[in-house]
Amino acid sequence: MPIAPVPTEPPRNLAPTRLAWLDALRGVGATAVVAEHLLPWFLPSLRPYWFNLGVYGILVFFLVSGYIIPASLERHGDLRAFWISRAFRLYPLYLAVIGLVLALAWWVPVREAVPRDGSAVAAHATMLLDVVNVGGVTDTMWTLSYEMVFYLLVTALFTVRLHERSGLLATLFGAGAVSAGLVLPGALVSGGWLAYASAAALVAGLACVVTGRLRTMAACALGLMALALLVLSSRVPWLGVAVVAVMFAGTAVHRWERGTGGLWPVAVTTAFVAIAPIWAIEAGWWLVEPDVWITTIALAAATFAGGMALRGRRVPRWLSWLGLISYSLYLVHHPLLKFFVEITGDLRGAPLPVQVALAVTALAVILAVSALAFRFVEKPMQSLGRRLARVGNPAPANPSASP
Repeated sequence: MPIAPVPTEPPRNLAPTRLAWLDALRGVGATAVVAEHLLPWFLPSLRPYWFNLGVYGILVFFLVSGYIIPASLERHGDLRAFWISRAFRLYPLYLAVIGLVLALAWWVPVREAVPRDGSAVAAHATMLLDVVNVGGVTDTMWTLSYEMVFYLLVTALFTVRLHERSGLLATLFGAGAVSAGLVLPGALVSGGWLAYASAAALVAGLACVVTGRLRTMAACALGLMALALLVLSSRVPWLGVAVVAVMFAGTAVHRWERGTGGLWPVAVTTAFVAIAPIWAIEAGWWLVEPDVWITTIALAAATFAGGMALRGRRVPRWLSWLGLISYSLYLVHHPLLKFFVEITGDLRGAPLPVQVALAVTALAVILAVSALAFRFVEKPMQSLGRRLARVGNPAPANPSASP
């Protein structure tokens, strides 16, 4: 990875470029996930099987989250502002997509994996879907579970000043993924009560974190809860632990870039994640076959490294734009594809020109709806979240951090 470390405080005029390369990576990740779901329905002959497009895109997303989320929290040192901004960043569009899917359930039924009781409501309310073994109303929502777990772990580490041990944490979670694969056949703890209990704990704990009352105790309790759910009740425990390892590896890369850590933990973590499914008890699907899985990981790592290597250069505007709408693109594309296929019927046996034409049409609709969702849902809600975070803003949780 021939990338020279940059100064701890980069010049101000580099900030937009540095953010643009992260947007570009988000755009690449979102596009890959869209392609993974579009190709089997519209152009099955073009779907690659030597690596998995969806997992590749998700790994790129997780590396970006690991790289930027802890750095953002540490830069501002304000847990209240962090959680308010996260809530207004994630929930408005998430709830809008859930509402859309439920409103059209008379036409395209909700997935069978979603329980028809209150546990589904509780699990969706927390976003802890996959770690409490509850299916999301759209297929892509499972990854948000691990984003939420990561936020809770980072919050707990920040309050006890262990957040700078990213390399060690990445390595431990990588080794944990291998161990979980060897000994865990699946979720050890299950049941609807998990969704209710985790929802109650999350609401109470975050109330303490945001208000500052019993903040350290509440943050640590939430971190331990997230860790327990990750290991004991995830749908596929080794995969969940591996995902968190990837995110901490992204944080370790940021430490290395700032000159406060080495790259060897990233290499060790990558090796652990690469071998995790090889002997895992629960690993019988094609995308975790050793050749496919390792190739996918290598491509995701190379994409992130390439983005870093080119971060000083101007990013094409269309790629930055895809990154800007990437969250909308990620959440809305799958239900839109379902609606589209419901209208067109099964296209897998259609002539190639028809498949191409309808695939291009579907992609255009997805991009247009994603752009509108960003413009009218995401953007105003993010602005509102920033304003609320500034109202009555207390002193930063980290006394050494700049406000």
